[in-house]
Amino acid sequence: MSFDFLLFSFNAFLLTYALIWLAKPIAFKCGLVDQPNHRKLHEGSIPLVGGVCVFLGISISAVWLLPITVETFTYIVLAGLMVFVGVIDDYKDIPVKPRLIVQVGIALAMIFLLDYKLVSLGHLFSDTGVSLGNFSVVFTVIAVVGCINAFNMVDGIDGLVGLLSLIAFSALAILLYRANVDWYILCVFYVGAIVAYLMFNLSWPFKKYKKIFMGDAGSMLIGFTIIWLLCIGTQSETPALAPVTALWIIALPLIDMAAIMIRRVKKGDSPFKPDREHLHHIFMRAGASPKQTLLLIAMMSLGMTCLGIFLEHISETVSFIVFIATFLIYTYLLTHIWKVLTFMRRVKSKLKRAR
Repeated sequence: MSFDFLLFSFNAFLLTYALIWLAKPIAFKCGLVDQPNHRKLHEGSIPLVGGVCVFLGISISAVWLLPITVETFTYIVLAGLMVFVGVIDDYKDIPVKPRLIVQVGIALAMIFLLDYKLVSLGHLFSDTGVSLGNFSVVFTVIAVVGCINAFNMVDGIDGLVGLLSLIAFSALAILLYRANVDWYILCVFYVGAIVAYLMFNLSWPFKKYKKIFMGDAGSMLIGFTIIWLLCIGTQSETPALAPVTALWIIALPLIDMAAIMIRRVKKGDSPFKPDREHLHHIFMRAGASPKQTLLLIAMMSLGMTCLGIFLEHISETVSFIVFIATFLIYTYLLTHIWKVLTFMRRVKSKLKRAR
């Protein structure tokens, strides 16, 4: 296992790293850059090539190192379509409806071409399990669109979508490998490719790495790939993980998206209207630096992932109840965000005085 992990991960890392170096000057020439505005407070024009390079690095690695099956080929084609739409959106903002139509089409292709869909919710309330029956297609489409947009919407500060996806892919790699599901290799590819991306996105470990962004192409690719793997991992004859554990692996972006959408609808706004009310905005308004915010959210995501895997061994019902409770608490806190911020500032002030 360790040798496979290193080989596949390092190959994807090197390819993605090289592609980023090649793509940055092309992005400036083509105008595929992110400009600062009232919501985006970065300095200067930043190339939006991270997602494209991650996709190409992984696709080339897969063609080079793996036998290309119908399933692998279909994934590459659908993921490529997702990236293509994302690039167009990065270059010239696409309205919400066309984006959703494409996402629904990709979800339907996944369902009807490969029969990858969510047919069971596991043993949430009984030993016999909860079957979705005729509702499985609709539920899967909702899950695919939801996961794609959850990772797209959480991409708000440097490194965030990269670290959250790194946690998710690492957990899935281990779970799928333990269940002898060959798709673990795709997770390992993503781990290597995302590490290469983060080196540039965070200018780490050397400042000479000039910043790039993932772009909508990258965040939507990651969301699509994770839900693809979760469908495989939870619905096989010998599941690698329970469906409720899948919720925990994507818990933070999923809960943040759902809570934000509920708040926007209550205010009479579109659920897809951009704003500065996400978790990372809240931490920074409370006084945390971007790096502190990144670390805090990454630790929260890792904690949720580990908690979900642990609770699966106790009871899927208990795991589901704890997840719903977490969601309700998060939504309540977001609804009363100014009280939360005031409390956080008081705590920070007291800690400073104590020093």
